[in-house]
Amino acid sequence: MDAIESVVDPLRDFAKDSVRLVKRCHKPDRKEFTKVAFRTAIGFVVMGFVGFFVKLIFIPINNIIVGSG
Repeated sequence: MDAIESVVDPLRDFAKDSVRLVKRCHKPDRKEFTKVAFRTAIGFVVMGFVGFFVKLIFIPINNIIVGSG
């Protein structure tokens, strides 16, 4: 019986914590959603530019390495 409780107790605690988390969550208002969406879009753009410039730098390096072989 103790083995069953050692398995069930963590699951019960996890369920309690999950219910508490869902009850505390709230739907963002328009201002908060706009702020989060704008910052996420800026992050995507920055990561796109970083990837573009890394690719732009490594294309000539790759051509030098492959061209010399």
